[in-house]
Amino acid sequence: MKWLVLLGLVAFSECIVKIPLRRVKTMTKTLSGKNMLNNFVKEHAYRLSQISFRGSNLTIHPLRNIRDFFYVGNITIGTPPQEFQVIFDTGSSELWVPSIFCNSSTCSKHDRFRHLESSTFRLSRRTFSITYGSGRIEALVVHDTVRIGDLVSTDQQFGLCLEESGFEGMRFDGVLGLSYTNISPSGAIPIFYKLKNEGAISEPVFAFYLSKDEREGSVVMFGGADHRYYKGELNWIPLMKAGDWSVHMDRISMKRKVIACSGGCKALVDTGSSDIVGPSTLVNNIWKLIGATPQGSEHYVSCSAVNSLPSIIFTIKSNNYRVPGQAYILKDSRGRCFTAFKGHQQSSSTEMWILGDVFLRLYFSVFDRRKDRIGLATKV
Repeated sequence: MKWLVLLGLVAFSECIVKIPLRRVKTMTKTLSGKNMLNNFVKEHAYRLSQISFRGSNLTIHPLRNIRDFFYVGNITIGTPPQEFQVIFDTGSSELWVPSIFCNSSTCSKHDRFRHLESSTFRLSRRTFSITYGSGRIEALVVHDTVRIGDLVSTDQQFGLCLEESGFEGMRFDGVLGLSYTNISPSGAIPIFYKLKNEGAISEPVFAFYLSKDEREGSVVMFGGADHRYYKGELNWIPLMKAGDWSVHMDRISMKRKVIACSGGCKALVDTGSSDIVGPSTLVNNIWKLIGATPQGSEHYVSCSAVNSLPSIIFTIKSNNYRVPGQAYILKDSRGRCFTAFKGHQQSSSTEMWILGDVFLRLYFSVFDRRKDRIGLATKV
């Protein structure tokens, strides 16, 4: 689920777009492909009407916070434009929204794309599927005009979701992936790449300012980073490889003792995840250290103890990023306090952590595609 001057990278640019975001809950990704719906493809053929590409100036959209979980922003698709709320997700590469052909109970509660009403819609003959931590979609590859604020991408490839499961009660329509092309199950050129290639943005950079405010403040920006949203200097961290937004993390500590990532580990900076996710055995230890007890799918602490909980320090490229108890403890709908640390089963020998919105609410983040690096700084 971006600003004005990217320190040491971008001079003042007019081609920066701010998209306020809305908050909604967790997704950790694995991707897979699948062929389906040949009959549907054979029965529908559409033409593409070319639309001239236009540059963009600073653009701001209204936002609101949904349950202190995901951050969602508005985009439009088609001609005339149809509006959708999507998660701007650095953990995946696909853009998808529901189709009117999706009849699942989840799709019926979301805005669905009405392809027959768009003069610029174009159908392909391919399909794909994506499995997230909390759900799964199957989609048809299509093309149409996509707008993010004043940024316009014509003939943009995206997925029309025909089957959706696991997202019941989640108030977003789809996902706009901001990761690298190589993890796209459909082989699509992500919209961020296309906007840069077509000259819509001056620099291949986007940034996030995620606010805890209930109604406003959160912004995603394309084309640079506005220094007014952070304090001091950006700390630049090289990616482990140019393929996803993962960096090397030195260690995780509490009260000056290392509690995880003792020999260094991998950390995915993921705006599409609500939580901080790590290997189950290590997360279990963190739960014990903060006195969290299991109730159902969550681990709870006494709300009266939150202010006295120790900070947890994430050290990345020798810089310490402090996450206090007030940040890693959230409240459920009944006002009970639960931890935002979640466990996953380790699938490789490399220790892997996901730094989601709990972490990113504290730090302004810049994603630099040209130099394959992430910049972090304390928010204002």
